[in-house]
Amino acid sequence: MTPASDDVRAGSDQPKVARARRVLIADDEATTRRLLEAQLNVWGYEVLSTGDGLEAWDILARDSAVQVAIIDWMMPELDGLGLCRRVRAAIFRPVYLIMLTSKTAKINVAQGLDAGADDYITKPFNPTELRARVGVGERMVLLQMELADRVRQLEDALANVKQLQGLVPMCSYCKKIRDDQDYWHRVESYIERHTSAQFSHGVCPDCYEKILKPQLEGT
Repeated sequence: MTPASDDVRAGSDQPKVARARRVLIADDEATTRRLLEAQLNVWGYEVLSTGDGLEAWDILARDSAVQVAIIDWMMPELDGLGLCRRVRAAIFRPVYLIMLTSKTAKINVAQGLDAGADDYITKPFNPTELRARVGVGERMVLLQMELADRVRQLEDALANVKQLQGLVPMCSYCKKIRDDQDYWHRVESYIERHTSAQFSHGVCPDCYEKILKPQLEGT
């Protein structure tokens, strides 16, 4: 079975965004690392692991495919709180951080969340709880990626929108429009240059009766 995050269905109007399948484990206890790796591998995740906070930072900074990280509170070089703060200050892609620690006091939970952690698991971890929380992280990353993709689409669409604003100098007789270089243009050509509109030409009833019909009858 796979973690509880549905694939984006082919043919839907949802952005095609890859699922978060790579998980980083940062824990200086080798036994805990091996247990976590075994569980995550069974659930189909690719796992990167380290016992060093600085090495964990290096992995997160260079590997954009790591979108869920399980971080021990106490680690050499850089502890879990410091790693969370560094990630939030310098990495702007979605990364879901789960703090793993034996500290259970509410003040400790608050400290972890304040440092930038998204979730909290206590040692020794429960496999069912671990799977559920990693699944939540996976869904959150996917939603953030979809939102970012939609925002990019909207920005691209807005960048292509052209608008006419302010006064438009038009000749009272021939209805041509003067541009900023003092050249005069037909209305349709001027509007096509300054907006995304395009013109198709036809004949209105009044013009047909006054202009076209007499011409046709005279031939």
